[in-house]
Amino acid sequence: MQIENHLRPRAANHRPLTPLDFLERAVLSFPERPAVAWRETVWTYREFHGIVARFAAFLVRQGVARGDVVSVMAQNRPEMLAAHYAVPMVGAVLNTINTRLDTATVTYILEHAESRLVIADEACMQVAFEAAAAVGAPVFALADTDADKGDGRLHLLCGDIAPAMPDVDAAITDEWQPICLNYTSGTTGQPKGVVYHHRGAYLNALGNVLALGLNQRSVYLWTLPMFHCNGWCHTWAVTAAGGLHVCLEKIDPQLIFSSIERYGVTHMSCAPVVLYMMVNHPSASPRKSGGRLTVVTGGASPTSALIEQIDRLHFDLIHLYGLTESYGPATLCILDEKDVGRDAPDKARLLARQGIRHATASRVQVIDKQGMEVAWDGSQPGEIVLRGNTLMAGYYRDEAATEAAFADGVLHTGDIAVVHPDGYVEIKDRFKDVIISGGENISSLEIESVLHQHPAVLLAAVVAVPDDKWGEIPFAFIELKPGASATAEELLQFARKHLAGFKVPRRFAFRELPKTATGKIQKFVLRDVAQL
Repeated sequence: MQIENHLRPRAANHRPLTPLDFLERAVLSFPERPAVAWRETVWTYREFHGIVARFAAFLVRQGVARGDVVSVMAQNRPEMLAAHYAVPMVGAVLNTINTRLDTATVTYILEHAESRLVIADEACMQVAFEAAAAVGAPVFALADTDADKGDGRLHLLCGDIAPAMPDVDAAITDEWQPICLNYTSGTTGQPKGVVYHHRGAYLNALGNVLALGLNQRSVYLWTLPMFHCNGWCHTWAVTAAGGLHVCLEKIDPQLIFSSIERYGVTHMSCAPVVLYMMVNHPSASPRKSGGRLTVVTGGASPTSALIEQIDRLHFDLIHLYGLTESYGPATLCILDEKDVGRDAPDKARLLARQGIRHATASRVQVIDKQGMEVAWDGSQPGEIVLRGNTLMAGYYRDEAATEAAFADGVLHTGDIAVVHPDGYVEIKDRFKDVIISGGENISSLEIESVLHQHPAVLLAAVVAVPDDKWGEIPFAFIELKPGASATAEELLQFARKHLAGFKVPRRFAFRELPKTATGKIQKFVLRDVAQL
């Protein structure tokens, strides 16, 4: 069929995809439905729309224009959620900053991002002010309470009449237009600026609605930082579904459990470390009301012990995999109905896999060094590569890194995986984390998975250290559960029962593991420690 001129896109049948439309629809369709809960207040979608409008009006008064970068350093509070709509609504680019970064790193980000202005909450004020001063960017503090009125802080949560909302059609003229600039988490050193576009954010958000089963009755608890990949695009997904955002400023198991009961939470997302904190907390107990809660996690694979513990809390687990470069989740692993009744070890084996791509995400392949797809036999390793509409536009001000990441027409993840006969992908390691001992490749993830089965181990991380005889040997860093004890010899003997001899760690160290704000273990820090 030949595409004739009269079949072209036009104003009536083509509009740039943008997640800003989700809020517009919500306000028109169900304005009085609860939208955001924080502390003792609940805002409807109409009221939240007012917060966004006030935020956008403030940006316009500050001279923020199309293409400007607006940096926000704040915890999971309503203004942080509103920023995901207000900043792009004026055509600007949102840069959410990790709240646990030091002044030097934040200064680097503000300078590299060429931030037009900075907004911070009380918890991040000192670092934000110091970094902004270093680069000459204006900085504004969010008011924490109404008592802060008159001190120059931003009061966006209250107001009788909301100003007119900017014209989205005028601000968003191209769906490839940048919507966000996110910096990588720092697990490998200097962060890189990842540019998201409106099209990808729209599609990934809808993919998450389908993957998580979100709907108008969903209540989403914000235990995942909104600054991390824009909360895996759930900042837009929950609104698209018409659900309730429950904002939580800090990770405290007691607050999490009380919020679950108070609001009837149906969904939450977090790193595995948060789940370990929850199941080992004194207040951990099964839900008193409501159905089962869907917990979405990424990172380290769930162990059988963790699955048993969260099952007793009436939680169902979804295991996701993705990168900052893929807007967060690209694949998901959910137990099939026939597998729900399996025992914990079998569930853990199945949920350890990273799964298959969700409905709108990238195409996922595992390829060998020649660029050919590996056999679906669960044993031939290769690199996970992605291709599709929910990938970054590229790295900001870094053409060389962008070209390298997209070499050969795919996004290279650096993750080593196998593909099982059912098409499910399972990560075996990162290229840089493979330990080569005596010519044998050892997966650090395999060793960590075994160590996590020990009842005293909360977290385990394994890195390579040089060895005169073997070239490299495994070094295990162990964070014990509160009140638990274990010795290096005890863990050595435990590992020997479950691993081939050459895979058993020769050295152990007990300490709190260094983590990013999203719960990822910073192995580059541990490698430096191991060399001492």
